[in-house]
Amino acid sequence: MGQLPPKMLILIGLIALAVIGVFFALVAPYFSSERVAQKRRAHLVHAGAKRIATTRTVDATQRRKQIAESLKELENREKKARRVTIDQKLLQAGLGISRVQFYAGSCVLGATLGIVLLLATQELFMLAAGLFVGGLGLPHWVLAFLRKRRLAKFSTQFPDAIDVIIRGVKAGLPLLDSLRVVSSEFAEPIRSEFRIVIETQSVGLSVTDAVERIAERVPVSEARFFAILIGIQQKSGGNLAEGLGNLSRVLRERKRLAHKIKAMSAEAKASAGIIGSLPFVVATLVYITSPGYMDMLWTTDEGRIMLVGSAIWMSLGVFIMKRMISFEV
Repeated sequence: MGQLPPKMLILIGLIALAVIGVFFALVAPYFSSERVAQKRRAHLVHAGAKRIATTRTVDATQRRKQIAESLKELENREKKARRVTIDQKLLQAGLGISRVQFYAGSCVLGATLGIVLLLATQELFMLAAGLFVGGLGLPHWVLAFLRKRRLAKFSTQFPDAIDVIIRGVKAGLPLLDSLRVVSSEFAEPIRSEFRIVIETQSVGLSVTDAVERIAERVPVSEARFFAILIGIQQKSGGNLAEGLGNLSRVLRERKRLAHKIKAMSAEAKASAGIIGSLPFVVATLVYITSPGYMDMLWTTDEGRIMLVGSAIWMSLGVFIMKRMISFEV
C-alpha cells in the first residue's frame, strides 16, 4: 500500500503543476482583468476621441459620426477578440510556429516526460501524470508567459515610437516614412510590427487598414488608441502631430500610474509570496528534522487525499491572491 516519499512528492508536484497550468490556460481567461477593464478602456477611448475631435477645424457633426463609427468598430473587434484562438496566441507571443507544430511539440513533451517518470518510478499513474502535465499544462503556461511578456514589452516601447513619428511629421516627413523609421530603428517587437505595416501598405493596403491590424496582432489599449487616431486623421485630416502628442502624453501618464501602483503594491506582493511559500517551507523543515513524523501523508490513502486536496486549494489560493494584487491601468 505504501509508496516511497520521493514518488509521492513527485506526484503531488506534478498534480499541482498540472492544475495550475490547466487553470491558467483554460479558466483564467474567463476571469481576465481585460474584461474588468473593458468599460474603463471604452471610456478612455471615448474621452480621447472627443478631445482629438475638438482640436480640429473641420465640421463637428462629421467628426462625431466618424468617432462613433470608429468606436463601434473597436467594440465589435473587442467582442471578436474575447475568445483568443491558439493561432492568435502563437502570433501574439512572437512564435513562428503553427498550431499543428505547437500541438505536436506538446505531444512529444508529454510523451517524453511520461516515459521518464514511468522508468524512474515504475508506476503507471506517473505515466498518466507526465502525459497530462507535459501535454496540456506546461506548454500552455509557457505560451501564456511568452505572450504576456511580448505584449508588455510592446506597451513599454510604444510611447517612444510615437515620439519618433511626431518628430518625423513635424519635420515634414510623410506618415509612411515616419513609420518606416520606426520599423528600422526600434527593437523587437515594435520593429517587426511596424515592418508588417510597411510591407502590407506596399502591396496595396491603405495605411489606416495596415495600422488597424497592429491592434489585432497586439491586443493592447495603446495600439487601439493609435489605430483610432490614425483612422480619424486619414478620413478627415487635421493636425496629426498634435493628436499624436496628446496620445503620447496619455500613454506616458498611464505608464507613470502603472509604476506608481506597482510600487504601492510591492508590500502586498511580498506578503503574498511569504504566505504562499510558508506551507512548503514548513513541510520541508519538518521532513528534514523529523522524517517519520509526516510518513502518514504518503503511506495512507487518507494522507494522499489530504495532500492532493491541499495542493488544489493552495493553487486556488495563490491564484486568488495574484488577482487581488494585480491591477490594470
